[in-house]
Amino acid sequence: MHARLLYVMDPMCSWCWGFAPVLASLAEQAALAGVPLQLVLGGLRRDGVAIDAVARVRYLGYWQAVNASTGQLFNFVDGLPEGLVYDTEPACRALVTARSLDADSVWPLAQLIQQAFYTSGVDVTRASVLVGLAEQAGIPRIEFAGAFDSAEQREATMADFSWVQDLGISGFPTLLAECNGQLALLTNGYQPLEVLAPLLGRWLERALHA
Repeated sequence: MHARLLYVMDPMCSWCWGFAPVLASLAEQAALAGVPLQLVLGGLRRDGVAIDAVARVRYLGYWQAVNASTGQLFNFVDGLPEGLVYDTEPACRALVTARSLDADSVWPLAQLIQQAFYTSGVDVTRASVLVGLAEQAGIPRIEFAGAFDSAEQREATMADFSWVQDLGISGFPTLLAECNGQLALLTNGYQPLEVLAPLLGRWLERALHA
């Protein structure tokens, strides 16, 4: 049996930040059954447009909705400053790069990027910031920096985006469960742990006895 969870996300998607504690619990539940978690990056925004005052109000409205629904904390004062180019490709590429260098560091790095962006108001589109966060996650700075800027990792990131688009996934977070090449949708969009844990438990029971 080959089984895994596929978490389709973007570290600069506010609902993915809201979902982070739920995902951490689900990943632990799956790991106890010997089923690993793999992140697939979705590419939420790649328009390269700087945030203006109107856009900032709109995005902060999304953050407020996520905060109200999930309880996750946001820095409403420093977050999303005007002039920030809301391009999520670099942060996604950082996770793709980490996945190729040290798979165990990917989820810790995702959490560091999310915390920096949502609670500290850090510009996680900057390569220097991402290199520093990768180092915190345990990846040597020089090794990560070289790989992050490579054509190989840029292409691998675009391959993730294409895979997500080809499946018709348009919203994040999305959690898929794969067993022997067959995909099952656990959720498309935020749902609380009390809904998803039993669903995952039933899938694990079937997968382990397939």
